[in-house]
Amino acid sequence: MEHAHPHANATRRDLLKALGALGISAGLPIPPARAAASGAKRILVVVEMSGANDGLNTLVPYTDDAYYRLRPRIGLRADKVRKIDDRYGFNPGMLGFERLYKDGKMAIVHGCGYPQQSLSHSQSMAYWHTAVPNAGERYGWLGRVADAIDPQLTPNFLVNIDERQSLAVQSEHHVPVVFDDPERFARKGLLQSRLLLDNPAAAGGSNLSRTYLDKVAASAGEASQLVRAAWDGYKTPVDYGIRPLDLNKVAAMINAELPSQLFYVSFRHNAFDTHVQQNEQHGRLLSYASDAISGFMRDMERIGRADDVTVLVFSEFGRRVAENTSLGTDHGTANHMYVIGKPVKGGHYGDAPLLTDLDDGGNLKFTTDFRRVYASVIEGWLGHDSKVLLGGDFTTFPLYS
Repeated sequence: MEHAHPHANATRRDLLKALGALGISAGLPIPPARAAASGAKRILVVVEMSGANDGLNTLVPYTDDAYYRLRPRIGLRADKVRKIDDRYGFNPGMLGFERLYKDGKMAIVHGCGYPQQSLSHSQSMAYWHTAVPNAGERYGWLGRVADAIDPQLTPNFLVNIDERQSLAVQSEHHVPVVFDDPERFARKGLLQSRLLLDNPAAAGGSNLSRTYLDKVAASAGEASQLVRAAWDGYKTPVDYGIRPLDLNKVAAMINAELPSQLFYVSFRHNAFDTHVQQNEQHGRLLSYASDAISGFMRDMERIGRADDVTVLVFSEFGRRVAENTSLGTDHGTANHMYVIGKPVKGGHYGDAPLLTDLDDGGNLKFTTDFRRVYASVIEGWLGHDSKVLLGGDFTTFPLYS
């Protein structure tokens, strides 16, 4: 009796999941590495400051007495901050952000949060990743955006540069490209997935699944080659600072004119969870972020793509207003979001929460549902209706001309 191979009846969805474990796009066919320069499409780069960045010591309300009263030891003095107006100043290490704001390329959105704020890193981050607070959702907001604006499933359209895939890019139809090191791209993954890709014949039989897997394996190989070629061929004189946050890899892919339009990068391992001796560590992390993002924007200018790129920066929640006894801050609520780019109408948006009107836990009361910012970028930049994607009608900000 002939026994069927366990992979003989693999479905297309099973194959997509197998490729997803490797972080490889399964779309077909792969376009050439170079596209026509004309008709460039808009690109969104999302930067996650994981660990809950302290917004009050990032953008310091240096004229607010309550800030210094609640932070007598870790509050940043007015003569030390990088003042951007008569009320706010950036952390001393954030020269890049100061310049971006003063050049009119940064929108600061105040008081971002959501109802019934969770103070759990993983739970709150899941809510930001899915744009569905206090509920379960299978797909990420950026994955849903990819499905909506690219129903033809363009290969390599959605890119997540990280050690593992973020929920934010989980998609019903797109398989995001996920990699950390371009030189080792497509060499990681579960053994079962590797066998399918390295040896399509393991699917057994001569059927549609086998044929599809043959094509996908070839496509996956081409995708990894394109990413490596883009990285190997990219040289820039622009300084991204000590920690480029993988934005130099994003720049390499944009420079190579790959069809990628949605990128997701992040600080890793809850870097911004500053419970103890905050100021030195926090200042260092902020300088990394500021240098990397401002360097990326300069690089976009250099390669002639500054008009095509928006960067969205967020953290899963802010920190408590009052400092703790360990010269740090504990988990809080509302925070700033930043939207950066040459097409952005710079300035302040939303109402800043009052430091004299805190909730029962000593935290800021959020004034802006973070989905308003997502909606503003989806509609104002990517040109798509946000209502279905976000499950509601969220009033947009006029972030773009």
